[in-house]
Amino acid sequence: MAAGPGFDFAANLPALQVMVPLIGSVVCAVIRQRHLCAAITILCSAVMPVIAFMILWQVQASGTISYAMGGWAPPIGIEYRIDTINAFLLVLVSLMGAVVALYAPRSVGNEIRPEKQGWYYSMYLMCLAGLLGMAITGDAFNVFVFMEISSLAMYTLIALGSERRALVAAFQYLIIGTIGASFYVIGAGLLFLVTGSLNLWDIAQRLPEVENLRSVVAGLAFIVVGFGLKLAMFPMHLWLPNAYAFAPTVATAFIASTATKVAIYLLLRFAFSVFGVDYLTEHAPGGEVFLVLAALAMLVCSVSAIFQINIKRMLAYSSVAQVGYMLAGIAIATDIGLTGSISHMFNHAIVKACLFLAVGCIFFSTGVTRIENMAGIGRTMPLTMAAFVIAGLGLIGVPGTAGFVSKWYLVQAAADVGNWLIIAVIMVSSVLAVIYLGRVVEIAWFREPKSAVVRKPPVEMMAMTWVLALATIWFGVQTDLSAGVPTIAAAELLAGWAE
Repeated sequence: MAAGPGFDFAANLPALQVMVPLIGSVVCAVIRQRHLCAAITILCSAVMPVIAFMILWQVQASGTISYAMGGWAPPIGIEYRIDTINAFLLVLVSLMGAVVALYAPRSVGNEIRPEKQGWYYSMYLMCLAGLLGMAITGDAFNVFVFMEISSLAMYTLIALGSERRALVAAFQYLIIGTIGASFYVIGAGLLFLVTGSLNLWDIAQRLPEVENLRSVVAGLAFIVVGFGLKLAMFPMHLWLPNAYAFAPTVATAFIASTATKVAIYLLLRFAFSVFGVDYLTEHAPGGEVFLVLAALAMLVCSVSAIFQINIKRMLAYSSVAQVGYMLAGIAIATDIGLTGSISHMFNHAIVKACLFLAVGCIFFSTGVTRIENMAGIGRTMPLTMAAFVIAGLGLIGVPGTAGFVSKWYLVQAAADVGNWLIIAVIMVSSVLAVIYLGRVVEIAWFREPKSAVVRKPPVEMMAMTWVLALATIWFGVQTDLSAGVPTIAAAELLAGWAE
């Protein structure tokens, strides 16, 4: 909040985290000059990680931040409430946004018509603002508002794809996304009906008084299904493959690394902070169901990825499988399990964004997305495919990469509760990842070149791809951020908000 006659920058960081990209989006929508819009997008996106890291530092130094909006104290007024897990998520979304924004201009110029590029940047910043708002808000209705902001922007980003099938994919996602948002708002409405509050912290305090009412269980069920549709929980994932395959590559990289992660965070927030472990255990024992769905996602979608002919669809099915890993940790519901899930959110975002950015470089240079047409691309574009291989090793979970760290936490969590079947599923899924990624590597490196490299990918596209490739290795060794912070977040989630 403002202090004295000046503007207290540090105290207003939570508001700036959302307002900077939101204002940038409006400016881009007004001017729509592609080069100027690109510059505004890069500037706004570059500021976001700085703000996010400052917020994370404040949380680590002083504890939970409560930022009241509009001069009304919570729970009556709207509150931004930030603890370790959503401060960590702000860092993740902001970092991915900055990397993708720096990568974007030439890729956008290659895949989107000039007259639509201004709208791309406007919708990109609006999507970023919506996702950050979902992560930072402490108000149940504002979650819905920011969800709609980000979703509407994502529908537009997908529809800007160069193929007509992008319009169909966007429409499919619109239908599924609307159903998911409707389920969520019904659930939030039921909670408001029985608690008289929309403030998440306040709801957590009031729920013990009404926890035996069926409306509370129904509200939880609606919320879980709503977020399940948003995060592409198996078998509610059917919108995702087409959305990833036909959206502009740079939009796919951003959505894949951020959108599902925010939905998973909200599932964690409601399940553990609002309802609490004791309530889930006594009134909604759905851990076994989640484990079954997580196992099916890991196996079925990994097998589906093997048979894809489009590399973006292959990576899309891989994403649904990786969501299964995160859900497994949530279902186990121990400190190590939650640490693994939160850590895997971070690691998978880096790895999958790197894979899609590498695919974007290949498409920029050759116009190819069919795997069989990538024969010999490793010889003609060795740096791009080397980055792809490094990120692929991270996705598999090879020791020394980021993916290994979070998978190790999940395996340890399953072992602690004696669930050896889940450990076996994780191992089998990782072997299946070797198969579908190995197929790409074999075609790219060991076959004669088929597609001519028309032009080299721009320096900034290669640079951002390699930033994430090196991050895949860095966070496999240095885990203070990617595993240390999730450990603290997991402990806070299990402690809950209810007093």
